[in-house]
Amino acid sequence: MLSFIPFSLVLGAQAIQKGMSTGQISLLTAVNFAGGSEFVAVNLWTSPPHLFLIALMTLLVNSRHILMSAALTPYLKDLPKRKVLPALFFMCDESWALAFTDAKSSPAQKFSYYFYLGTSFGLYLVWIGCTTIGALIGPIIGDVTHYGFDMAFVAVFLVLLKGMWKGCKMAIPWLVSLLVAIASYCFLPGAWYVLLGMLAGLAVAFMIAAYD
Repeated sequence: MLSFIPFSLVLGAQAIQKGMSTGQISLLTAVNFAGGSEFVAVNLWTSPPHLFLIALMTLLVNSRHILMSAALTPYLKDLPKRKVLPALFFMCDESWALAFTDAKSSPAQKFSYYFYLGTSFGLYLVWIGCTTIGALIGPIIGDVTHYGFDMAFVAVFLVLLKGMWKGCKMAIPWLVSLLVAIASYCFLPGAWYVLLGMLAGLAVAFMIAAYD
């Protein structure tokens, strides 16, 4: 939750600089709990906003959640849908990684629904609250990226990867995904690098599993 504070402040401040109101950015973070796509939406924001473009880019960036939720399927299959579907609304990269690691490391390989829900809801409240604070103080402190706060976004993902490290061979899909994403980012407009990087990594992981 502490790691959420820096880049949620950055998001709120950037939203104000793009012409959004505090209420708009608070509503955005509340209904679309996915930081990466929110940064994309804010960067694409104009007056009036290009809603179709923003929706398409949001879909591309959030497409990774399809794989994330699929990875949790074996642990969620015994839970009723009335619990699973609302809980998935609060899923983000950090809560997914914590819940997945907790389930994999537990003696019975059992998913802790309440651990996941508590983690997700705590992150959700911090994200909305600090984004709102960032929007309120943004006009006062100016461009907060000058202070290096945006580096927290990268640092969090590096920590998540470290916790999921299983050796060099299992990291090959990560490397392929990274290279494809970089190439796509350099040569294709928009957020296609997220989808293409994900698909490339998934294809390599499938081939490795099939070969083994």
